[in-house]
This record gives sequence, C-alpha cells and structure tokens, in this order.
Amino acid sequence: MKSGFVCLVGRSNVGKSTILNRIIGKKVSIVSPKSQTTRNSIQGIYNDEDSQIIFVDTPGIHKPKNALGETMDKISYSSIRDCDLAIFVVDASKPFNEGDQYLFDHLKFDCNVIIVLNKIDETNVELVNDLKNRYVEQYHPVEVVQTCAFDGFGIKDLIGAIKKNLDEGPQYYDVSTTTNRDLAFRIQEIIREKMLTLLREEVPHSSTVVCEKIDDEEYPLTIYAKIIVEKDSQKGIVIGSRGIMIRKIGTYARQDIEAMLGKHINLQLNVQVVENWRNSSRFLVRNGFN
Repeated sequence: MKSGFVCLVGRSNVGKSTILNRIIGKKVSIVSPKSQTTRNSIQGIYNDEDSQIIFVDTPGIHKPKNALGETMDKISYSSIRDCDLAIFVVDASKPFNEGDQYLFDHLKFDCNVIIVLNKIDETNVELVNDLKNRYVEQYHPVEVVQTCAFDGFGIKDLIGAIKKNLDEGPQYYDVSTTTNRDLAFRIQEIIREKMLTLLREEVPHSSTVVCEKIDDEEYPLTIYAKIIVEKDSQKGIVIGSRGIMIRKIGTYARQDIEAMLGKHINLQLNVQVVENWRNSSRFLVRNGFN
C-alpha cells in the first residue's frame, strides 16, 4: 500500500485546515476566518483501499512577533523536515505580496512539493496563471492542483497527486483512527474555536485554553477547562457583562463536544490571567507548544 507523512504548509488563513477536514471527511482541525487559527501540528489520518496518508496540519508561517509566533514557525519548519511530501497551500484569491515573498525567502523543502491553489472559486484566470508561474519557477519541478476546499472541488485530484508522490509503506495507524490528538487537546481546540468565532480583535489571539480534568465518574461526564488571557481587561471581555459571553462560549463548545463524544457533558469554564504568556517559554513548553 502507499503510505507516508504529508505536511500541509502555507501562510495563515489559506485553507490548510479546511483541506485537511475535507480529505479526512470529519473535523480534526479547527477552522476560523481569523489568522493563525492552528497553533500546533495536528495529524489527520486518511485511509482507503490502497493507501494510508498521515496529514500534518501546521501553523501558518508568518513573521513572528512573540515567542509563541516563533514556536509556531519552528513547528511548521520541523514538520516539513519530518515529512515525505509537502503540500504548499496558496490562497488563489489574493495576488502575490510581501508575505508570500517572506515564505520564498525562508521556506526550503527537502522533499517533493505539490502546490495547491486553493479558493479557486474566488479568483480569476489571470491571477491564477500569475501565481502558478511564480510558484512553478520557484520550486520547479512541481505539480500544481487547483482546489476549493469549501465545496470539495479538486480534492480527489489532490489525493491522486499525493499518492503518485508516495512510496509503498506500512500501515502506521489502525484504519479507525482519524487523528493522533488526544481528547483533552481536541476539547481545548473546540473551546478556542468558539472564542475565535465570538470574540474580536486581539482577545482570541491573546488567549489559550487548558483542559485541566475530564471526570468520567460523574454523570454527565464533566470537563473542567481554563481559558488563559494576558490582561484583566481581556478577562472581563471573555466573561462578558453578567457572564453572558463565557456562557455563550461554553454553550457552543458543549454542543460540538457532545456531537464529538455522542453523549451529554457538563462543561465547566473559568478564566485566568497569565501576564505575557505568549512570551513565556516555560508556559509554552508546559502547555504543549513544542
């Protein structure tokens, strides 16, 4: 069978997580229109009759502004080095700019590369051809696939291109496994996704979530999670007037967690201030940013 590790790499908000979820057929990586949604590498495992492909969704590569940003970039670069194939995802609806040039200057591949021009439904032929020529010239020889991850256009072509670039190999995971991430991590990500959806400006980017305990001896199953922010003012925004916002985050997150687990849960959220946590190496390592 064909098998191997395939890294999804690119700038923030180009659709890497949406492509991964579309390929796997279920949500394994959170999605948000806000940039830098993915903070850790997340594996999604694709199985069919003749292949097992382990996809590694990585944080969007960007010019870092703090230790968290530096760590996210390091995660992406490391994932590329450890994979058999790289899928370089490009937003085909936007012209080439300084951020893309930053990737040209910093991103080197030691493996084969497939360029994916995503969001093809939002662009035009002239822009697509310009982007295609730039990336082919930079990473020649390279295969280019056009996709619209939102509706699944081009995903079968992408899977076919990936298989052509993988060697025969072992089955790394049981076919029933769709992600390598444990339950606590997936719960944290669901809560953070709701914060990205409901909160504005810098607050969701200044926040993270820690799942402290999953108590399955209680009924319903009780989950204790902590939202970390950097300032008292952010804590007030997350809680909201008379607790309205924290209840809304909890309600939306609980619905998704219950759908994932197939059972009722009790979700207990609290908010804690950890000043400047995004620049604390100790905090980042202790909470899985490595």
